[in-house]
Amino acid sequence: MYLERAGLPALSFCGVALMKFWVFCALIFVASCSSIKPGTPEKDEGPVSIITGETGGINILELGQSKNNPGGAMPVNAILWRASLEIVSLIPISEVDTFAGTIVSDWHSLATNQNERLKITIFVLDRELRSDAIKAVVYIQRRPQQDAPWGNTLRDETFARKIESLILNRAREIRAEAINDVQQ
Repeated sequence: MYLERAGLPALSFCGVALMKFWVFCALIFVASCSSIKPGTPEKDEGPVSIITGETGGINILELGQSKNNPGGAMPVNAILWRASLEIVSLIPISEVDTFAGTIVSDWHSLATNQNERLKITIFVLDRELRSDAIKAVVYIQRRPQQDAPWGNTLRDETFARKIESLILNRAREIRAEAINDVQQ
């Protein structure tokens, strides 16, 4: 409306040539934005220290994961694990943790001696079938009479060594059976 009343003198403050230049620059700018191609992504270098800026170090999210356990395999020896379960399964089992390698039995009393009860904890410590890859701990509680509270918890090292020996013997049997099955 203003241009119709004022006519060409309204545009004369910037000149026609200058207006054509600005339109041309705007078209170039719009056209150049569409031809920008994204660059290749940078290669991930792994964890970087926030203090020094150098690569290396540890990833906090991977602290609980084992690096020598590819593919999510059992972190303990499967034969020792199976033998331990077979030996301890004679009494009620309270907790089993395959990835920590622990088996914890419930408190158990024999019918012949109701004033003594035991609890067995077995640790499978390694992926190798060796005698030091198994550890048993036997806890014993006693009470003076049937209705009395249970006394202090004691450890029975002799019985624990016998349990370890039973587990190792059963593991050897399982391994021998597996080898015989493969050979046949």
